[in-house]
Amino acid sequence: MSPVIDAHFHLWQVGRHGFEWPTPDLTAIYRDFAAADLRAAAGEALHGAVAVQSQPSDADTQWLLHLAESEPLILGVVGWTDLSAPDAAARVAGLARHPKLKGLRPMLQGLPEDDWVLRPDVAPALSAMQAAGLVFDALVFTRHLSAIDNVAQRYPDLRIVIDHAAKPPIAMTQTQPKATRDWTEAMTAIARHPNVACKLSGLFTEMRPDQPFDEAGPYVAHLLETFGSQRLLFGSDWPVVRLKGEWRVWQDWLADQLNSLTPPERQAIFFTNAKRIYDLQGVP
Repeated sequence: MSPVIDAHFHLWQVGRHGFEWPTPDLTAIYRDFAAADLRAAAGEALHGAVAVQSQPSDADTQWLLHLAESEPLILGVVGWTDLSAPDAAARVAGLARHPKLKGLRPMLQGLPEDDWVLRPDVAPALSAMQAAGLVFDALVFTRHLSAIDNVAQRYPDLRIVIDHAAKPPIAMTQTQPKATRDWTEAMTAIARHPNVACKLSGLFTEMRPDQPFDEAGPYVAHLLETFGSQRLLFGSDWPVVRLKGEWRVWQDWLADQLNSLTPPERQAIFFTNAKRIYDLQGVP
């Protein structure tokens, strides 16, 4: 296996650094996770990874940045800060001075307003992110994509990455086909913007516990058709992926889904695109 950059993984310590999730009922992931755990789960193929915030907390971001200073596996950090705060632009500029801070993620999926990101008080932070060259990680569902479409138009130099392919309704493929059509149309529309990319991550956890993995195949095929190999990134969403399978199960399954691509196209998805889009330094 060629070297892999995992563009989306999490670390947390239960009860510390602003911890709110996962909850105790999620027994497979309700414990501390360290970079060494990811290294053990992924094996020798893993060249490095991007640590993504898991808590809506400045403390979580500062902890990840502190870890990144001494942990070579962490090539970059996607953090969190309140983008609607009165001093948000200054916060963004301050965070951007850290060499491993590569992006910010406001966790839009859990906010009460689907168009929160379009609020006037968020605009200064988005402008500051664009000026600093940070990536906007969009943690969204289908219903949020029209707002992200608007952001992509307003800020053409802001790099936007759709996390987990906007969480497609894989579990409802057979029972609610309209939900799948809505997702397909929305992803086709958002992919028209050249500043938008998408992570091939989190699909397994959008499935029913008894659902065969291959029912996620058509969703991957659509993403390939719309974004192409140059704007898709491999992400494991580890350790959340453990709710359905392990790191290597997801990586092997996805590699099989991409088997028809050329070696350079596969390398782009599993390595080069993460390096380019997140501007990862020191990666050969």
